[in-house]
Amino acid sequence: MASLASSLQSLKISSSPFTHGSTPLSSLSKPISFPNTRKPGLVPAIRAMKTMQGRVVCATNDKTVAVEVVRLAPHPKYKRRVRMKKKYQAHDPDNVFKVGDVVRLEKSRPISKTKSFVALPVLKRNDLGIPMESQQPSPLGEE
Repeated sequence: MASLASSLQSLKISSSPFTHGSTPLSSLSKPISFPNTRKPGLVPAIRAMKTMQGRVVCATNDKTVAVEVVRLAPHPKYKRRVRMKKKYQAHDPDNVFKVGDVVRLEKSRPISKTKSFVALPVLKRNDLGIPMESQQPSPLGEE
């Protein structure tokens, strides 16, 4: 019995501000806040999903083209990758794009209620300066 009494005394809760149900607000500790160590000018902005590529499907409006962007996404039920199409209105300030042109859409400030992209031309593969195999000269000795 003596060991039981001594163990109960050791388990006895010491005086704590929480035992009586009322705690003065001054005794509660405030959460620790760390100062902001990031410099706003040194960290580059994340540019995820700011540019897309698509085909012009309508160019009748002035300074506006409708561009259809096709992407592959998994089907919600069957999990097979299917083509998902979406049309965007893009700003074409000089009316240079015609139906069927491939353009690059770049995110910009909202130009109107539905336009927040600018249409830019896409560089073709042979515009990069790398000659294609069909354009390379063949050796004269070989046929």
